[in-house]
Amino acid sequence: MNSPVNVVQVNDLSKRFIVRKDNSIKERIVNFGRGARYREDFWALRNIDIEISVGSTLGLIGPNGSGKSTLLKAIGGIIQPTSGSVQRRGRMAALLELGAGFHQDLTGRENVYLNASILGLSRKQTDTHFDDIVEFSGIESFIDTQVKFYSSGMYVRLAFAVAVHVDPDLLLVDEVLAVGDEAFQRKCLDKIRSFQNEGRTIVLVTHTLNQVTDFCSRAIVLARGSVVFDGDPVDAVSVLRSGFDATYEAEASGQATFKRPVGERGKIAAVRVLDRAGREKRDFNTGDDLIVQVDVESVTPLPKWAVGLHIDNPLGQLVTGATSKSLNAQFPRLDGSARIRFDLPKASFGGGEYGVTVAMFGSDDQEIARSTDGAFFSIAQQSRSWGPLFTNVTVELETIDHG
Repeated sequence: MNSPVNVVQVNDLSKRFIVRKDNSIKERIVNFGRGARYREDFWALRNIDIEISVGSTLGLIGPNGSGKSTLLKAIGGIIQPTSGSVQRRGRMAALLELGAGFHQDLTGRENVYLNASILGLSRKQTDTHFDDIVEFSGIESFIDTQVKFYSSGMYVRLAFAVAVHVDPDLLLVDEVLAVGDEAFQRKCLDKIRSFQNEGRTIVLVTHTLNQVTDFCSRAIVLARGSVVFDGDPVDAVSVLRSGFDATYEAEASGQATFKRPVGERGKIAAVRVLDRAGREKRDFNTGDDLIVQVDVESVTPLPKWAVGLHIDNPLGQLVTGATSKSLNAQFPRLDGSARIRFDLPKASFGGGEYGVTVAMFGSDDQEIARSTDGAFFSIAQQSRSWGPLFTNVTVELETIDHG
């Protein structure tokens, strides 16, 4: 390892998988000796060079099939590279697959000891942490039940609880947090925050991009097994959301060249929900006037920019949305700060909780900033109708003429 401040160093790593075209045993027997014609090489990773420093939180993002999970497994030593090397220091804990390291016929209690031993803890050390592990998982009532009867959420709860209590220097997490319920996800993210404050190193694979901008100090975008961007998380997410404004050259090495997006930067400083009098407010009634006030700042001068709004229900489903562009509003050059106001007169929201997400766009409609759930508001329940859209529905009885 070149530097003592690096926890992980990946050198020229490539991973090849063999994809067979003969699907059945019969086909394999018939085609025995002619294997080269009935298989092809798939390079999941190509010539990856990465250094991960102590105390950093690295996000790995990219479309499905880009090589994120393969790279994480190579870092964790789960798979061996075809070429290149991975060097690691310190104790590692990995959450790479649902239920990995669990034995179906053992109880949750027995699997805690089994999994902890795999992660490097002695039985005495596990005894010390056992109560904390069970309490964190929240499945005390099922700890002596065989895990084959666990739900997917219970698997994740117990696996994550073990992983974060083995005192790891390096924590690898691959999308498994998406399986837990909202309360447990928040609990896990709080734990990750505490790990960051303690100076531990985290590598996170996720499709939840606001986690990347909120938690990561650095992000890598992968595409076709190659690194196309490595740097600031906001820029990385912008690259991914802009659909990879990249050009790929057909080289034998398989390397991708990347054309960086315009270096425009902005910031959403505040999002507020106001009533018709301009007072910040949380609770409303169906039919009230709502105002969404957005404070934005330009990190770099923005000759052309726009702001978008969408309002979601608690399930993350879009209820309504608009952008300054769709509303035919054009803003002057921004070099500093500005305040935007979206007016929603007589809003016909049904009863419930709603989240307000705001995004900022630069040239070519490229997203440069986002505030996910930057504000919330609540609409009082009413008995006339229900759902995210209020309808002034009526009903009457009609007689049927059988003559």
